[in-house]
Amino acid sequence: MGELSFDLAASAWRANATDTGSLVEALASKLEGALPSETRVQRRSTRRFSSEKRVAAIETTLGDHTYQLSMNGDAAECRRSKSVRGVVIKSERLSLDAWLEALSAALTDKARESETARTALERLLE
Repeated sequence: MGELSFDLAASAWRANATDTGSLVEALASKLEGALPSETRVQRRSTRRFSSEKRVAAIETTLGDHTYQLSMNGDAAECRRSKSVRGVVIKSERLSLDAWLEALSAALTDKARESETARTALERLLE
């Protein structure tokens, strides 16, 4: 897998999404499938008493960083936090594009760690 694979995937996610909601839904599904122990996705009903649910938040922890995305209406609010021994020492707000780029870089680093991680992350690109 080339180093730019995840960067290209992030670009493809942005290009293929007709709106932010669609991008977030696809990203949540991919992250849940590829990194189930590192990813938590919260979903909410679209309307009261409706069975249809939409992603409300995504949280993925990779190494010392946690990547959080929360939906506020049709807009995504993104953060990256750094923790040391379970204590958050830095938290920064990022644009969606910057958040996707940072997440892509972290995924690339994780793929270098082990064959198991690389295989799981290749599923993310499918």
